[in-house]
Amino acid sequence: MSRLRSAIVAAAWNTAALAQVRATPQESLIRTNYAQREVSLAGGIATAVGVTAGAASVGGRAAVAGVIATAAAGGLGALDDLTEKPEDRATKGLRGHVKAMASGQFTTGGIKLLGITAAGLVAGAIASSHRHAGSPGSGSGEAVSGVVKALDVVSSGALVAGSANLLNLFDLRPGRALKAATLMAIPLAFVNGPGGAVATSVIGASAAAAPSDLGESTMLGDTGANALGAAIGVSLALVPSRAVRAGALAAIVAGTLVSERVSFSRIIASQPALTWLDYLGRIRAQAATSS
Repeated sequence: MSRLRSAIVAAAWNTAALAQVRATPQESLIRTNYAQREVSLAGGIATAVGVTAGAASVGGRAAVAGVIATAAAGGLGALDDLTEKPEDRATKGLRGHVKAMASGQFTTGGIKLLGITAAGLVAGAIASSHRHAGSPGSGSGEAVSGVVKALDVVSSGALVAGSANLLNLFDLRPGRALKAATLMAIPLAFVNGPGGAVATSVIGASAAAAPSDLGESTMLGDTGANALGAAIGVSLALVPSRAVRAGALAAIVAGTLVSERVSFSRIIASQPALTWLDYLGRIRAQAATSS
């Protein structure tokens, strides 16, 4: 029931938040998408609100981890979306932001990177403490246990921050990041424990965001994509299996490194099955194809 509840809560809050944002002046939220159409960042704000509410409904330490991760990722994503300077837009990718910070240039993207990493470590520590709750430790084994737990916190934090960054890389076409988030969340929804409920909050928020995102009236932006990705990271960090968490972290790191060299859009365009999935549900793209 907790999984169904978190999905419903996420979808309901997403829908309500979108209606509320749309009821207010939106000039500052309008952006131009890949096809030079005007879209609103209201979708990303609503999605961040929805997935945060869904994570909060899980309860316990998992909820605390989820809220910290999604609220920070969404808030810092909004900072980047709404205050990014034109000169900062030339700095792209993880490597670009790290290089800029190393030279003393702090862009909104760089601030977002640092903030999400810090929030990810906090959320990862809470998720790790949930998994280790009740684990015995005594005598000379405590020092070793402490090292293992420290590494576990770091890897859990990396899952949260890495997922937030990776999902944002998919937000280049209508619905693409929502589809990626849903595909990542579906298997996690079947994992025992609160992580499954955090994953269903991603599914619920994504479902509510899909109509306007696919219809190209709204977009996720960094606000929505980072928040959804952070929730997926928390769900992964709560998975009991160390092997699954390690495999997921390896996949996230690999995906991030690939993105530094190869465009995801180019990869998708080269594979018919991925192209079909990418266009699935995209109303304007289908209308243009049929005309």
